[in-house]
Amino acid sequence: MSTSLTIPEADSTIPPTPTDAIDASLTTLRSNATRWCATDVLTRVELLRSVIDTTLDAAPAWVTAAAAAKGLRRDSPLMGEDWGSGPATTVRNLALLESTLIDIAATGRPQPKGVRTAADGQVAVDVMPADRIDPLLFAGFTAEARLDRSVTEEQAYERMGRIYRPDHGKEPGVALVLGAGNVSSIGPMDALYQLFALDRVVLLKMNPVNAHLGPHIAAAFAPLVDAGFLRLAYGGADVGAYLTDHGEVDAIHVTGSEATYDAIVFGTGEEGARRKRDRTPRLDTPVSAELGNVTPVIVVPGPWSDRDLRYHGDNIASMLVNNAGFNCVASRVIVQHRAWAKRQPLLDEVRRSLREAEPREPYYPGARERWERFADAHKQAEWFGEPRDDAVPFTLIPELDPAASDDVAFREEAFCGVMGEVGLEAPRSVSEFLDTAVEFCNEQLWGTLAATILIHPRSLADPEVAAALDRAIDRLRYGSVVINHWPGAAYGFVAPPWGAFPGSDVADVQSGRGVVHNTYLLEDVEKTVVRGPFTTPMTPPWFHTHRTADRLLPTVTRFTGTRDAKLVPALLWQAARG
Repeated sequence: MSTSLTIPEADSTIPPTPTDAIDASLTTLRSNATRWCATDVLTRVELLRSVIDTTLDAAPAWVTAAAAAKGLRRDSPLMGEDWGSGPATTVRNLALLESTLIDIAATGRPQPKGVRTAADGQVAVDVMPADRIDPLLFAGFTAEARLDRSVTEEQAYERMGRIYRPDHGKEPGVALVLGAGNVSSIGPMDALYQLFALDRVVLLKMNPVNAHLGPHIAAAFAPLVDAGFLRLAYGGADVGAYLTDHGEVDAIHVTGSEATYDAIVFGTGEEGARRKRDRTPRLDTPVSAELGNVTPVIVVPGPWSDRDLRYHGDNIASMLVNNAGFNCVASRVIVQHRAWAKRQPLLDEVRRSLREAEPREPYYPGARERWERFADAHKQAEWFGEPRDDAVPFTLIPELDPAASDDVAFREEAFCGVMGEVGLEAPRSVSEFLDTAVEFCNEQLWGTLAATILIHPRSLADPEVAAALDRAIDRLRYGSVVINHWPGAAYGFVAPPWGAFPGSDVADVQSGRGVVHNTYLLEDVEKTVVRGPFTTPMTPPWFHTHRTADRLLPTVTRFTGTRDAKLVPALLWQAARG
């Protein structure tokens, strides 16, 4: 068993919500829960359209506040980062839910692009492209949701959007969403899932790290707030504890660390430790969670050109640089074939890209201490920039020992700008390497949230390698497996279900339980598989090297929310110049 690191609590910029105000909010939500369940599909569509409009209005101030708190320059292309991980993703979530509910009103159920049964009997649902603009915004990307192997195609269709069936029994409920402090769209989108997928009204408690964004999110979601279906609260662990134990809360969803989950489910101190050992939760309230990951990037040996090496040097580095490394799916361990001739050239390109990255402020509490813990444990650690109180340098730890099962780089999520690299022995074939890499990731690395595989298309011309890739996707115990790109793409595409691989033990929850996003409202999800091109003709907007992201992502956000064709020329121009 291993764990994610405990994160120190931040000082909030907004005073904690008093308990009497919390009680009043929960009373309001309880009184409106039945009305929410009775709200018909077309009225919900109108609400979603209204929220899209108010989110577009609130977006500039939302992004400005988010970027300022992270220390980003107003003229930096990295301003696009907070557009992409905030309003752009949230508006996409709203728009895809709107499309799904329109389909339900017209046909009785969601309308994914396809449902099929693989040769092994597992049902897969095509969830991307999700609409007509996806081939423009995300050319070459596809995604499927694979369901539990006990589910048939007929059952998959029957269970899609089940809460919207006339014969579905309504169970009014109040959900508590404990928001994340790192990515500003997480809390709002988790609230949307409780409302539109699970039929629960929501109290969203802001994390102290980004509590300053609460008023902007309230403005963005004003139609839901005004209707009495959503309330916000502020405060730290004491407010969180008051809420999780509150009698008016029927369900809890938390994004954070495993330590936070354990504190909610089992309690703290010796009593909490005893309950965890005995697997006896202190709460009857159902708790779903997303709790991070030591994210692997598996590099499959192949005929990579110098251009390919440079592209994926930026690709891997960007997985770490994004949000200064404070992401649950930042690249944490690069998994390579020890004898691949291009192993070191690829690492050199990662080094080059990290060296060129804009230094970032360690805005998340405890970053410096976590960086020191990882750097001090590895004498071979290389950092790019000087460590200062206001800067934790991006750090690469090459040549990790794959046999060192207790290495902190394998067993704990760094949650700062640190990643490692490991070389595995697999002397006979590329397919053997993939099998070895899968076993290493499943058994040695903490977490079950997401993984990346980088594989050259010419490698897949070999039937043995192609079969090994299929086998790897099938065997990886991760909720999302992304081919050739950052696992954060699976989060940002929103249509795919997002969450940990199912089946974790309550006392070893790993990356969590349940899914969110999932705009086709699927049930019984096992994992999401995203496929993207090995290289793209234009720089993906999540690359830290994108030169116009601060202009592209606001345009994408408005285009997603309005479908205004007049925005397309500017969108294409900004994308091409990136």
